[in-house]
Amino acid sequence: RPAPACVLGIDLGTTSVKAALLVGAEQEQVVAESCSRETQAYTSSLEAGPQGMEQNVRRIIRALNECLAALPQQQLQRVSHIGISGQMHGIVFWKKDKGCKWTECGTGPAFEPEEVSHLITWQDSRCSPTFLSSLPLPQSHISLATGFGCATVYWYLKKSPDFLKSYDAAGTIHDYVVAMLCDLKKPLMSVQNAASWGYFNSRNKSWNTDILEKSGFPVHLLPEVGDPGGIAGRTICAWHGIPKGAIVGIALGDFQCSVYSCLTERTDAVFNISTSAQLTISMPPGFQPPETPDPSSAVTYFPYFNGDYLAVAASLNGGNVLATFVDMVARWTEELGLQVQESAIYTKIIKAALAQNDSKLSVHPTIFGERHIPEQLASVSNIAVSDLSLGHVTRALCRGIVENLCSMLPVQRLMETGVRRILGSGSALARNEVLRQEVERIFPFPVVYGKDVDAAVGAAMVM
Repeated sequence: RPAPACVLGIDLGTTSVKAALLVGAEQEQVVAESCSRETQAYTSSLEAGPQGMEQNVRRIIRALNECLAALPQQQLQRVSHIGISGQMHGIVFWKKDKGCKWTECGTGPAFEPEEVSHLITWQDSRCSPTFLSSLPLPQSHISLATGFGCATVYWYLKKSPDFLKSYDAAGTIHDYVVAMLCDLKKPLMSVQNAASWGYFNSRNKSWNTDILEKSGFPVHLLPEVGDPGGIAGRTICAWHGIPKGAIVGIALGDFQCSVYSCLTERTDAVFNISTSAQLTISMPPGFQPPETPDPSSAVTYFPYFNGDYLAVAASLNGGNVLATFVDMVARWTEELGLQVQESAIYTKIIKAALAQNDSKLSVHPTIFGERHIPEQLASVSNIAVSDLSLGHVTRALCRGIVENLCSMLPVQRLMETGVRRILGSGSALARNEVLRQEVERIFPFPVVYGKDVDAAVGAAMVM
């Protein structure tokens, strides 16, 4: 019997590229191999200065090539389908006929970027609130923000129009990879990525071309749009041993693929705490988001799969808050003439918090603000002499992180949507028992840990 076919999943992340090989039938797919490489791609922005957040596409593709070269050749030769996800909102420009060149490397043919711009990432902050308010109002359910692809094109149109004349195609970084693999004459983008660019109507799955054309926007740069889970094309030649003609899916949003990798039931909610934090639920079949966004709402609706939507409360305050607290304790001890490793501080504060079942302290931990209320910072209240120990403070801080996310998407709303179980994931939750205790204290549902979110695996599963 021939060996079973493999599916390759790729995630082009903000700091690293990950590849995962899945084998087996639909319901029993298992990760046979995976590999991750840091891109180290951040670079300075000539046009936007310190507000710009750009990455060198050549370095991203080099990390991708290193990832694939590290996977077993035997299994790559059995790859029949490729699913690709990546960081949403960002944009990269290229010349259609000169986007890349194919060369021979140790593991077979591979492509290298040629006439390609930097990737302007989702973290880019060149579009100030004043600049954004000067743009035409989009017909979209998602508020326009800096770092969104269309907002960045407007910025170049107004600040550096000659830049745009050098290119005739644009997409997210993962749209670019799909276009190169399949030699697409016009980039093809999923509804998920299009919604994250702004000026896209998710109801009728079309760009706001009338609004854009009236303001002189170069609409020829906008990709064609297809449904998530659809096919973009086939590989035009062998790629690191993957056979020519392998099926390539339309590039997907990394957030949706992360959720897809662990969400098995509509009645599950995903509670993720890594650097930041997210609480996500599936909306009922047939749900349509409001036609216009509410900028003060803490919940955003992301297009998912099969016409469904996810309701997402995305907090800017997660594990980064605890990291800042640990850093503060480390600096205080240093000022007192003592040296303690941050890793040792982390272990000790968790142990101290586990010894305190409760704390009257109330910590509102939003030191990084929130998108829907950027001006709100952190605060501590209800301070009593009895609750000043490191254990009490850490316990209250962990509770505050969980409560903050729950305030954005309240338990009552989860119950109304039919949630029956919480899937807990993310690095901060995995290594912090106090956070897990607080999740279990606040949610009146069973909480299941273990299966972590993984966009590369999700992208493969979709195929």
